[in-house]
Amino acid sequence: MTPQSVIRSTLLPSGLRVVTERMPDVRSVTAGFWVGTGSRDEDASISGASHFLEHLLFKGTASRSAREIAEAVDAVGGDLNAFTTKEYTAFYVRVLSDALEMGLDILCDIITAPAFRPDEVEAERQVILEEILLREDEPADLVHEVLGDALFPDHPLGREVLGLESTVKAMEVDAIRDFFAHHYRPGNMVFGAAGDLDHDQVVAGLGQRLGEAAGGRSPARSAPSLPARPVAVVRRQTEQAHVAVGVPAPDRHAPERWALSVLNHTLGGGLSSRLFQEIRERRGLAYSVYSYRTAHDDAGAMVVYAGTGPERAAEVVELVGAEMDRLAQGGLTPRELAVARGHLRGDLALSLEDSAARMSRIGRSQLLHGEVLSVEEIAARIESVTLEQVGEVAARVLGAPRTLAVVGPFDKSDFS
Repeated sequence: MTPQSVIRSTLLPSGLRVVTERMPDVRSVTAGFWVGTGSRDEDASISGASHFLEHLLFKGTASRSAREIAEAVDAVGGDLNAFTTKEYTAFYVRVLSDALEMGLDILCDIITAPAFRPDEVEAERQVILEEILLREDEPADLVHEVLGDALFPDHPLGREVLGLESTVKAMEVDAIRDFFAHHYRPGNMVFGAAGDLDHDQVVAGLGQRLGEAAGGRSPARSAPSLPARPVAVVRRQTEQAHVAVGVPAPDRHAPERWALSVLNHTLGGGLSSRLFQEIRERRGLAYSVYSYRTAHDDAGAMVVYAGTGPERAAEVVELVGAEMDRLAQGGLTPRELAVARGHLRGDLALSLEDSAARMSRIGRSQLLHGEVLSVEEIAARIESVTLEQVGEVAARVLGAPRTLAVVGPFDKSDFS
């Protein structure tokens, strides 16, 4: 595992935090900007603005066209990409280390001087509208959006990251430009880089390219306050029923997040998990069944998903609930705790085999937690989780009222 000493952090006068991890045994570098704004930070009238910006920043700047940006990265065998979540947006490039200066040129250009040319905005608007239609045609993805809306009713966390067809169609260039000017400022961003690099050279390069622009802060947020809805059903004539069961869970800052990770693995996070073994291996009721945890700034959820035949949906929902009850009432066995610890430690180590994964870890950690724990520190916290801690969090989280979301050939009355 990599020693903590190779991870360095510098706060620039502008307010931008730069965090890097040197990997002397690789030839690549992955670098990117992490913006602390996502879909939850949008007014309802511009729902989808963050995702719109994810697309538009690659469409050209004051000095580069979209084609010139793409050709510059392709010419060195690099990758340029971005993604949007409910609470942050990331833009990154992966190149050979001798092309890092070019990568910094492009990243700094798109993050400070996007052109927002009207014709390019309109072209990308159509692309996003097609993406929204695609999501509607993917019930296995749609069910998670339906669940989010039911868990966090009338709250931005329940909105779809892509936005609505109506808001994307109506969003004006000036509104997008104003949203960018307000949120895409140094005090609301982190720059992360990992690979064959020198921290001081990266800091100096950013200082030269970004100039003296300063200011910005994390967006103000309010936590969800309304109770979750118990059932949400979207009727579709699908071959499979897609079901998701969710319960509220602690936010990402909670000290019990390590115990929650262990609990999630035992419930449905791996091949040896209770749900996988019972629903897929023993009964053959689903090809895909798993659980995951979402952790936001001030809220969270633990979710179970399964895809099954419509005639088996009720049975699968019952089995999921029964397994959650057993964990809530009886906790884990010592063997399950040992397996979960080992899986989480191994998964962490295996996920850090390349520069992109390392950059993602340090950039996201710095943005969301204000610090970057070493791999050894994370492994120690996982190892310190006890049966009692997992039992307590299982009783509290899995014993709470549940929300069921279903996409398939059903009506709400079928599950009420």
